This record gives sequence, C-alpha cells and structure tokens, in this order.
Amino acid sequence: MSEVHKDGPIIIIEDDKDDQEILAEIFKKLDLDNEIIYFADGNLALEYLNQTEVHPFLIMSDVNMPKINGFDLRNLVQTNERLHIKCIPYLFFTTSATKKSVSDAYTLSVQGFFEKPSSFSELEKTIKIIIDYWKACVAPGQYE
Repeated sequence: MSEVHKDGPIIIIEDDKDDQEILAEIFKKLDLDNEIIYFADGNLALEYLNQTEVHPFLIMSDVNMPKINGFDLRNLVQTNERLHIKCIPYLFFTTSATKKSVSDAYTLSVQGFFEKPSSFSELEKTIKIIIDYWKACVAPGQYE
C-alpha cells in the first residue's frame, strides 16, 4: 500500500507569527519526515495548492485571518474540483470556538476543529494526536 499522501507536506495557514514559531518548534520536536509549509495568508496557500502537483498530507488552518478567513478558504478548497479530488484532510486550529463556528466548520466538511491549548505541552500533545491519527487513517491517496 502506497503512502504517497502521508509523506506529503503539512500545510499550516496561520497569520500570527508567534503561533507559527511555536508550531515550528513543536513540529521540529516531533521530528516528522513531512515538510512543514507555512502561509500567513489563505490566498497564498490557495495559490500554492492550485499551482503545484504536490499532494499535501494535511491542511491545518486558522479561522480568523485577514483577507480570507478559514471558512471561505475551506469553501474554496472544497468547491475546487482539482483540489477536492486530492482528498486533503482539512482541519481548523484556532484560539476560540463557538457553537456557530464549530457547526459552520462541519457544514463545510472539515475533518476536525481544534482549539489551541494555552500551554506548550498541551499544544504539542494535541498536534501529536492529530498527526498520529491521520498517519494511521486509510486515505484515498494510498490507492493511486
């Protein structure tokens, strides 16, 4: 069984530089083989996803971002036939959740909605759980 997509890059869409640095430290500590690619802007991430033949392993997106918010970005990814067919797991990772935001996210078929824990160790544990889950999960890309 091929694991093409599981070796693909992890796309992080996060406009907060401090959060990017903390996530970078966690991913380095987890010592993953996947390349981690950061975008501070959803439009830049969308441009990258549309212009590359790379099949990302996972997209982790903030919700509240300038220019294009996470919900609008998810909708654009989901309704883009070229991207939709890649079956990239799309998760929201944000500082706050409301009943409406979680409900809206799942209406857009996100595969997870996570609040960023306040402590580094809890954040690391959450990221590890997410990565371990998706590494173990059977995905359509494994059958290409």
